[in-house]
Amino acid sequence: MKRTAKFLRRIAIATLGFLVLIVGLILIPLPGPGLLVTIVGLFILSLEFAWAEKHFQRVKTAQKKVIEKAKANKKPPTKNT
Repeated sequence: MKRTAKFLRRIAIATLGFLVLIVGLILIPLPGPGLLVTIVGLFILSLEFAWAEKHFQRVKTAQKKVIEKAKANKKPPTKNT
């Protein structure tokens, strides 16, 4: 019974993950949170698949670099008098 439950869990995660990933990819050129939905789809797939986890880790690393770059470029507000 455990084996069947594990198999069904894997199928459910794969189905949901690929569905979310495909919707995210469709939304990228359209207005809306396409990139965010795509990342969520990768996260769901990374729960069960090593290849998705590898790609999700790359996304997390890139996201940290973008945040650090944004913090470094942040300038204090100037007073206009």
